[in-house]
Amino acid sequence: MAEDAPTPFVMHGAREAMASGLAHIAQQVEGIERAVVENPGLAFDLAKTLIESTCRAVLGERAVAHSEADDLPRLFRIATQHLPFLPPTASDAAEVRKSLAQTLAGLNTAIQGICELRNQCGFASHGSGNPRPPMEAVQALLAAEAADAIVGFLHRVHRQDRTPTARALAYGDHPEFNDHVDDAHGMIRVFDSEFRPSEILFTLEPESYRVYLAEFETAGENDDDGAPDQAVEAAP
Repeated sequence: MAEDAPTPFVMHGAREAMASGLAHIAQQVEGIERAVVENPGLAFDLAKTLIESTCRAVLGERAVAHSEADDLPRLFRIATQHLPFLPPTASDAAEVRKSLAQTLAGLNTAIQGICELRNQCGFASHGSGNPRPPMEAVQALLAAEAADAIVGFLHRVHRQDRTPTARALAYGDHPEFNDHVDDAHGMIRVFDSEFRPSEILFTLEPESYRVYLAEFETAGENDDDGAPDQAVEAAP
């Protein structure tokens, strides 16, 4: 008795992005859909490339500065700083932002995993002196589905408001909050260099920075003497 043919894999989120303006990712999407079954190693390469192409396209359309040398994790962090992940009516909802920041951190972890899988198991990644561990369709499907979810989510958020950097958060916009973070945690020293905790938080965890900023501003509004309570703890 002949075995049933495998069900074709379709990247619904990425195809929605294609139909809504990202036509140039079509070859990458079609390539991943085939590679999941025919060449699992190539699916890891294309999953990373697809997310990177989407990040660069979104940042370009929003006129956000970035470099050709930026790797995928950095591109994703820049995108999270400039995309309006919450509707305006919920922009001050600190608890919602905190939950969203945790979700975005999970997506960033997924991106890191895809990059590492590509480096270790990719078909077209850097050369290796040792045999690469063989991957099967089920592992390739994990990377492909993660990439599909990330691409679809990023482009939907971008599409709902294409105002370039209209609500982008700039580090220098809130000096009182930055000083508050720095005073609470102290300067961070690495050899002869010192770094501001507020700037590290803004750069590496932009959504967490927004959460703590909202809590800081809310505490200031509720304080009769104008001195905000301790709203910032160590980032999780």
